[in-house]
Amino acid sequence: METAVIETSPLKLDDLHHIAISVTDVAQSVEWYTSHFQCRIAYQDGTWALLKFGNLSLALVIPEQHPPHIAFTSDRAGEHGTLKTHRDGTRSCYIQDPSGNSIELMDPTSL
Repeated sequence: METAVIETSPLKLDDLHHIAISVTDVAQSVEWYTSHFQCRIAYQDGTWALLKFGNLSLALVIPEQHPPHIAFTSDRAGEHGTLKTHRDGTRSCYIQDPSGNSIELMDPTSL
């Protein structure tokens, strides 16, 4: 039987900023999500959109522009690569986890 370890140290945890999923049509997907859920459009153009929900954001991306990914804010984002400034002013870099999933590390000072 495995024993669960509960961490009780005052370690500052990173935040999960958004999850990005692939869509074939950004406008159509924005319309679908906003008509089915209570969310707010934070950004939208022809290649991606960011929808704000109560506890997390959802990015709708087309595969030719952005990989599907999970984005975390991390004070140590710059330790993993050169931070790129995006058109919305945020700065981040992409890495891969051991299974090949794309992970975006966002500089919290750029949010």
